Amino acid sequence: MGRGPLAGPVVACAVVMPPDARAIAGVDDSKRLTAAERERLERLIRRHALAVAVGAASAREIDRLNIYHATVLAMRRALARLERLLGSAPHHVILDGKPIRTLGVEHTAVVGGDAKVHAIACASIVAKVTRDRLMTALARRRPGYAWERNAGYATAAHRAGLTALGMTPHHRRSFLVAPQVELDLEDPTGTE
Repeated sequence: MGRGPLAGPVVACAVVMPPDARAIAGVDDSKRLTAAERERLERLIRRHALAVAVGAASAREIDRLNIYHATVLAMRRALARLERLLGSAPHHVILDGKPIRTLGVEHTAVVGGDAKVHAIACASIVAKVTRDRLMTALARRRPGYAWERNAGYATAAHRAGLTALGMTPHHRRSFLVAPQVELDLEDPTGTE
């Protein structure tokens, strides 16, 4: 969660739901839910899940690795925490997206999985709520970027904060620093 923002970590979550558990009513792709719905569902998911483990990769790691590899790192950290919680590594996981050769565990990848698979949707909700809470906490320490409202995404308020205050250690420099090229499309001599 959080692959596109200009600031903050990327967050992954691994959830183990009981095999006989009924679907939690209202669980859906986290992007389709309001913040209040996600908060309510996150509490229910944590209450009903056998295990919930979250992993993250920092803005610095995103800059060093790139967003794809940092996302895989966050997933691996979530799976490592899950292994500690369960006392053994999962034999197989279902994940949202495309197969990841370097994940280190057998998996089934489901493109658009957070809208198709209940457990993936649960993990997505927990990851989104966790990341939003972190960005709200960071906003208290680093006011001026409106992270409590934009979660680090490139809103007008966030960009205004960048202009006024500059970057913080929580900003993804690789997302903000782009070469600027100026093209002179007019012939200065006026001969063309």
